[in-house]
Amino acid sequence: MKLAPRTRRIVQAVLYEALAVGFVAPVLSLVYGQAPLSALGLTLTMSLIALAWNYGFNALFERWEARQTVKGRSWARRAAHGALFEGGLALILVPVMALWLGVSLWEAFVADIGILVFFLVYTVVFTWVFDRVFGLPGAALKS
Repeated sequence: MKLAPRTRRIVQAVLYEALAVGFVAPVLSLVYGQAPLSALGLTLTMSLIALAWNYGFNALFERWEARQTVKGRSWARRAAHGALFEGGLALILVPVMALWLGVSLWEAFVADIGILVFFLVYTVVFTWVFDRVFGLPGAALKS
């Protein structure tokens, strides 16, 4: 199924975040001893931030990708995409987690490591499955 670039990014971001919230909120509640509503609130806040980051990052990534001489999405390119996405997101989310949980930036960073590892794998797998279902964006197609 082919989607227009903007529609594709919106669908990708919304699906990505909806699945993530469904998994992360209960895990945060259990692992960090947060009340379910507090964990859901933190997860939704993080999700909204990540949604905006996802849209913007993917727009920039696809612009970069369009200028590359080698087309397609190799596993190396997918891994770079995932690492850059998660690294940028961590810079934004760690302070949010620190404020929400009432902990230091260092403690929030340590707490975020498990989430980041999950999302690094999740991002690569999700984008691979998404591309299989919806096809590659025009910028990644081989000429």
